[in-house]
Amino acid sequence: MAGSTSQARRVIVASLVGTSLEWYDFFLYTTAATLVFGKLFFPTFDPLNATLLALTTNAVAFIARPLGGIVFGHFGDRAGRKTVLVVTLLLMGVSTFLIGVLPGYHAVGVAAPVLLAVLRFVQGFGLGGEWGGAVIMSLEHADDRRRGFNASWPQVGVPAGFVLATALLTLLSATMSDAAFLSWGWRIPFLLSGVLVAVGLWVRLKVTESPLFAELEQQGQTARMPLVEVLRTHPRALLSAFTARIGVDVAFYTFTVYILVYVTGRLGLPRSVGLNAVLIASALQLGMIPFFGALSDRLGRRPVYLAGVIGAAIWVFVFFPLLDTRSFPLIALAAVVALITHAAMYGPQAAFIAELFSTRLRYSGASMGYQVAGIVGGAIAPIVALKLLDVYGTTLAVSVYVLVALAITAVGLAIAPETRDLDLHRPEGLAQRT
Repeated sequence: MAGSTSQARRVIVASLVGTSLEWYDFFLYTTAATLVFGKLFFPTFDPLNATLLALTTNAVAFIARPLGGIVFGHFGDRAGRKTVLVVTLLLMGVSTFLIGVLPGYHAVGVAAPVLLAVLRFVQGFGLGGEWGGAVIMSLEHADDRRRGFNASWPQVGVPAGFVLATALLTLLSATMSDAAFLSWGWRIPFLLSGVLVAVGLWVRLKVTESPLFAELEQQGQTARMPLVEVLRTHPRALLSAFTARIGVDVAFYTFTVYILVYVTGRLGLPRSVGLNAVLIASALQLGMIPFFGALSDRLGRRPVYLAGVIGAAIWVFVFFPLLDTRSFPLIALAAVVALITHAAMYGPQAAFIAELFSTRLRYSGASMGYQVAGIVGGAIAPIVALKLLDVYGTTLAVSVYVLVALAITAVGLAIAPETRDLDLHRPEGLAQRT
């Protein structure tokens, strides 16, 4: 047992609260980019290109995330996990609050989109260090028989943050006129981030350091240059972590972000239709992610993960025809099943990636593999989907794109061993096994 049961639970709560708040910040921007930012920060462009430019500023965060993973991974492996998690939460909260007071293009001209991109970069930089720390803290405090379940809880922060951000934006857009929402209503959820971060910090400051890291530190065995060591000793583990994530990201952002653009722009339906469908599906994910994480403790990480890959690969060809019906129940069904398949991948993903690396290099290795994949996965997924539909005029092209990305993920799973029963105390990680 890595840590006491009570401390493990405390770490789970702290990780879940913190990641929920950080993903709230992150998705708040993503949703606002599809609904508001094109009009506010790129008003001189036609609606399609304005949306594309807004989504491009969104992609800046994905470029920043690997940098954050490298920097915070280094300090997480050198100085400890806990302090890094406090810093990342502050970075996310402050940058999100500042977006809420940012003037639009008509007030300050081109400086507005530039500042927007800078703040989005800071958000991504903070989030790049957040994921690895939250997952690793939960994993390293866990009983060996519950690592998949415990590590899945920071993943729950994704739908939790999405539900919170989307619910607030939906409520505001439903109770305000379009003019008022566009003028100042969208700012309210961003400004609330300042209050929410204070709560997250209070919770995180109460947890103890990872017992596995504390043991390494006591023995004087922490890595001097973690990233260099990871690149030298764990190349196959990095490749597996990288490829295993790509399809998950592409599918997720297609199912949650692109659906908003497609339903409003292509189908001409009210924005509440797409938002409410994703909101319902994300709420169900709150329970499905830890369920699949626990299932991976029984069946193994790879079988559960692969089942999700296959499910998503099939469903993506059903997804768009259901959206095209313009029926809200069927649109909601499309989103619900899509995010169940995603939960089957996302639940075991955290433990699978973190277990690929030894304790002294785990923060750097897991963060690097996971965050670099975000650039070629989630960062460009909505943009590629938009262009594919524009060029080919059919959603079949988008579905094939998602299928190819999921095939890459299947390869990533195939080249890695089953990690469920690996000993976290092993000094070499998978360096000698791959």
